[in-house]
Amino acid sequence: MNNKLVIISGPTATGKTGLGIELSQLVNIHSELEPVVMNFDSLCFFKEVSIGTAKPTKEERQNIQHELFDVYSIAEDFNASKYVNLAEKKIKSLLKENKIIFLVGGSAFYLRALIKGMYESKEIDLDLKHETERKYEEEGIQFILDYLCKNDPKILNLLHNNDHYRLMRAYYHHKITLTLLSDEKSRMDKIDPYDLKNNVKNNWELHHIYLDIPKKEHYTIIRNRTHKMINEGLITEVDNLLKQGFTGLEKPLQSIGYKETVEFLSGNISAVETEDELIDRIFISTRQFAKSQRTFFKKIRPKLEYHPLNDREKIKNDFLTFLK
Repeated sequence: MNNKLVIISGPTATGKTGLGIELSQLVNIHSELEPVVMNFDSLCFFKEVSIGTAKPTKEERQNIQHELFDVYSIAEDFNASKYVNLAEKKIKSLLKENKIIFLVGGSAFYLRALIKGMYESKEIDLDLKHETERKYEEEGIQFILDYLCKNDPKILNLLHNNDHYRLMRAYYHHKITLTLLSDEKSRMDKIDPYDLKNNVKNNWELHHIYLDIPKKEHYTIIRNRTHKMINEGLITEVDNLLKQGFTGLEKPLQSIGYKETVEFLSGNISAVETEDELIDRIFISTRQFAKSQRTFFKKIRPKLEYHPLNDREKIKNDFLTFLK
């Protein structure tokens, strides 16, 4: 059975979607395998958002099978655990059908979770979640710190007091499982969560293409793409979602591009009154996001690093060598 997976990763706006389609077309020419493009970008799972996600268009998807795009509503909760469960089943099924899978996206945490596994935990009980959120609004993070000091003090040495998201995650983990997140972290550290070659739980054969662009050149591309999203109707898309009854607080609508546009439409961004000012705000946020993506992806190995424009032929030749 074929077990080949091609990963196409990199910061936002580095041409991952286009390359996935281009290499899929090469498979049709040079192999009997059938190509499938599978998403691991956290925004592309959602049906209602398109322009701000840069997901492949209907025309681009027409002749190549695409999976895990437009599978959830923005009103639904979606996380890495749900992604891993969905993706693993899909991948195992598709490989049995003699298909080669292109994992395309920029969510490094989702990729790592799929290849290396995750902390063993359970679904958060809604009553516990609502009670915790209520206390957090009233008391801040202190009650979480007090709880962890008593029940998992080791984790407090590993997390900053301002890292409220991970502190709350450690709190939920102990509340639900009565086990320590610090122990789970030690277990994961032993298998080196950033090394995708070793301890691959499904024994997939990986070819990891990592795309990146020098910052100055990348900034120009990001600004141009931001202009393109506005020109293609991002403001109208967000306005229609708000008119349909979405609050703007849904997690996908709090992502870059959407959050700024929600605030722009609500009049909540100070000193942002024009589309040009909105573009500037989205551009700055996207630049910062690309920096954080680079930081995470730098830790992940092994990978073959390419400039998506200058190294196009090398990308294709290296891929064809892997394919054969």
